[in-house]
Amino acid sequence: MCQEVVGLKKRHHKEWISIKTLDKIKERKNNNRSRAEKDQEQAEYIETNKQVKRSIKADKKKYVEELATTVEKAAREGNMKQLYDTTKKLSGKYSKPERPVKDKEGNSITEIQQQRNRWVEYFEELLNRPAPMNPPDIEAAHTDLPIDVNPPTTEEIRIAIRQIKSGKAAGPDNIPAEALKSDIEVTKSMFHLLFKKSREEEQVPTNWKKAPHQDSKEGRSDQM
Repeated sequence: MCQEVVGLKKRHHKEWISIKTLDKIKERKNNNRSRAEKDQEQAEYIETNKQVKRSIKADKKKYVEELATTVEKAAREGNMKQLYDTTKKLSGKYSKPERPVKDKEGNSITEIQQQRNRWVEYFEELLNRPAPMNPPDIEAAHTDLPIDVNPPTTEEIRIAIRQIKSGKAAGPDNIPAEALKSDIEVTKSMFHLLFKKSREEEQVPTNWKKAPHQDSKEGRSDQM
């Protein structure tokens, strides 16, 4: 009410103060306002940053709980591949291997069925090559080579299991190499009995005949 009746008091500067100095005074006043705005923005940023951290923490907790549920389900169902992969994720050491399959022109193939067709095409060409025009002249051995036809020993099986490379895709049985190597003694005994039975009955397990072809050379898929 007083402001409406009397009005605002005008500031009177000393007559000896120059226009340049008055401009500096005005600039100082504006800077004070900018500093207050910056302080407000800083306070808002700090609060938003706290909210982001809380949200990230909640998301991570939910993610870990979902992985734990997946581990329990895989263990109940005996899905060793999923159990191994999910456990690696929980430990923070998981990295999904990527080995792209390429066509004859060097283009990557991402569709699963097309990848399978390319593997079939590759092995058909590899295994059905024409005979060479000039076959090598290899002299036949004069004596029979000493070939051990005895069944594999438990020690040989143990060594073979240890030499299995980790991180490779599982076969039709969905058992990764890491599961076989987790308890070599148990795996060794299991395979020894299996090999012995197969030898005595002269029968190969059906699943072995369905195993996909695997190239032992590293990077072969990149050369396709």
